[in-house]
Amino acid sequence: MIKAFQYLFFVALVSGCIIACAKQGSPTGGPVDVEPPEFVNANPENFTTNFDKDEIRIYFDEYIKLEKPQRQIIVSPPMEPKTMITPLGTPRKYIKIEILDTLQENTTYTVNFGQSIVDNNEGNPMPFFKYVFSTGSYIDSLSVSGSVKSALQKIPDDFISVMLYEIDSTYSDSIVYNEVPTYISYTNDSLNVFQIENIKEGTYKLIALKDQNRNYKFDPEQDKIAFLEKPIQVPVDTVFRLKLFKEILDFEAARPKHATKQHLIFGYQGIADSAKIELLSEKPSDYEHRIIKDAEKDTLHYFFKPEMERDSLLFEISNENYRDTLTVFLRELEKDSLQFKASSTGTIGFDENFELSANIPIVEQDTSLISILDRDSLSVAFSSKIQPYENDLVLEFEKGEAQTYQITILPGAITDFFGKVNDTLSYRLRTKNISDYGILSMNLQNVKNFPIIVQLVDLEGEIVQELQSGSETVFNFTNIEPGEYFVRIIFDKNENGFWDTGNYLKNRQPETVTYFPDTLQVRANWDVSERFILKE
Repeated sequence: MIKAFQYLFFVALVSGCIIACAKQGSPTGGPVDVEPPEFVNANPENFTTNFDKDEIRIYFDEYIKLEKPQRQIIVSPPMEPKTMITPLGTPRKYIKIEILDTLQENTTYTVNFGQSIVDNNEGNPMPFFKYVFSTGSYIDSLSVSGSVKSALQKIPDDFISVMLYEIDSTYSDSIVYNEVPTYISYTNDSLNVFQIENIKEGTYKLIALKDQNRNYKFDPEQDKIAFLEKPIQVPVDTVFRLKLFKEILDFEAARPKHATKQHLIFGYQGIADSAKIELLSEKPSDYEHRIIKDAEKDTLHYFFKPEMERDSLLFEISNENYRDTLTVFLRELEKDSLQFKASSTGTIGFDENFELSANIPIVEQDTSLISILDRDSLSVAFSSKIQPYENDLVLEFEKGEAQTYQITILPGAITDFFGKVNDTLSYRLRTKNISDYGILSMNLQNVKNFPIIVQLVDLEGEIVQELQSGSETVFNFTNIEPGEYFVRIIFDKNENGFWDTGNYLKNRQPETVTYFPDTLQVRANWDVSERFILKE
């Protein structure tokens, strides 16, 4: 009896320990799955010829899902309407492709999944799986490869569409605006390299697009483009290098709008520097107008006087090869009130001018009502000018190290187009120590073509300083804020003083740009000296 009791007690004790131990933690479930899904089979089989189905099923060894299919899955040649590819939600062990388009005869089609196929649990990607079929008796196996870089910026755009258009009896250069390409692929890594596979022998136009709305067509208003000037003959063993750029659109004005009482706005595309706006409607003998260019938007601001009681006004706007008539409908609106915005607040650089912009055209200045005092209340000499098109009042003066400047603009110093004057304006600025800045010297060697433009740009590609040369090869950038920078060299082929982009229909490539290969670290009170041997 005692032994039986002892036995039961022992069993209960062990059971309790097991339960207690089980409560201290949870099972790990074994090692983490790091294996991607594996292809099992397909119906019809991969690389099928004489294909005539409207549905494809691709089977895998485990449940899968598709990640970012719109970005990663490429069907080449493109189909319209596009194929339906599932699963998009519920995981399955197969992918279903529904073909909604009529397939071309004797054509090899490729469905490249990139890394969109992942297992359902851990998300392990199946790398670069593709399904290939042909409506003809054989699979095309030729390829074209290369890279795409930005024509101007150091850091290239990602996910670039690279396209081939077959050149046959129906081909014209305008095809890129209206039709989908014969073959398509995408750049696929940080080097922006591409490979278009399963191409048939033939002659092709090679282009690349930053295809913003992914319609496989060139929309110049929003897309960037790169292209080869001459057709390519496939098969080919050349590795092609394309330069992506944004075209400058031909000038075109939009319908004007009535902004305020005597203020109209004309939107436009292209370059408006030589645009003219003429009122065609009957106008009073003392009619005047001024045009200023918006600093941030593609907009021209048109101011007029005197007031006119009209329902609408008819204008002619012209610019080089463009001419159009536009009507603006007038409303009952309030007048503008004169406002100002300073280019510098707080700190001003040694080589920087003080600029005061206004929302109404500036027509007169009285410098006797403008003063600049340093920290010792000593008067600082300055010169001033009005920039009518930009609508700025520019004050230029010599600046000292670690100084403070008080700019005071008394009432009546600035008169606008409508005869209104400013209230008192006051701005307090300071300069840093020279030791707060760095210096960069760049010695270029093997420069074969002049003139050149050498720019110091920040990591976002914005110009910090610029120097130009017709023969000099040593460039000194001074008073640089500490930070990281790039140096780029523009070969100014047409000698107009700035970088010119390309044009697809004119078969014109952008001007050549090259970068110093390394990012440059500029430190305060530090001189950086570099030598750059150009390869071009």
